[in-house]
Amino acid sequence: MNAARSRTRIAVVGSVAAGSVLLLSGTAFAHVTVQPEGAAAKGGYAVVDFKVPNERDNAKTIKVEVNFPTDHPLASVMPQPVPGWNVEVTKSKLDKPLTVHGKQINEAVTKVTWSGGTIESGQFQKFPLSIGSLPTDTDQLVFKALQTYDNNEVVRWIEEAKKGAAEPANPAPTLQLTAAAAGGDDDAAPAADNKSAAGQKAQASSSSSSDTDTTARVLAVVGIVVGVAGVAFGVFAGRRRSA
Repeated sequence: MNAARSRTRIAVVGSVAAGSVLLLSGTAFAHVTVQPEGAAAKGGYAVVDFKVPNERDNAKTIKVEVNFPTDHPLASVMPQPVPGWNVEVTKSKLDKPLTVHGKQINEAVTKVTWSGGTIESGQFQKFPLSIGSLPTDTDQLVFKALQTYDNNEVVRWIEEAKKGAAEPANPAPTLQLTAAAAGGDDDAAPAADNKSAAGQKAQASSSSSSDTDTTARVLAVVGIVVGVAGVAFGVFAGRRRSA
């Protein structure tokens, strides 16, 4: 009897422990995050996805606001349409103008807001943006996000992670930047390769055309010779019959 009770207690404790692990794991992964599609190289442009999960069982996410860093403003921000959602891009004047491709930019995007759609419980939604040019004097960009539910609850994903410290409860989406892409030589390499390939193709085509022309000429000559031979044979045969 005591052994049976012990086994029951062990089973209950194990179930509670497993449930706690799953609960903590779910909480740890249920953050608003930002990830690049490919590389996010310093000085370049990138397409990034803001991934927004719904971590509430009794409410739907109805609005997402992403605030852009003011210490590293981005001159170009273009949203990709998300079915069922409206998007609003907010720009503000810069204290210090940016120089992009030789032109001065006096304003930059400071916030992007998605609304009108819903994210159901247990689901997530990606919100893609094309951004650039990325700064060259930092290794990351921190975006502070607000997630609004249909019960008027607002979750503020605005806490910046610190090295050596535990992850905050509501961490801000952070985009890690990679090393700057190689210079013009590398960028020109594919074009040079394409030109080389095109040249080889043109040369092969020209060679093939030349071979075809030569073959046609040989066949024409052979045809003429055969024709002349046939005529001569006919004339010879006719004279022989006459004789």
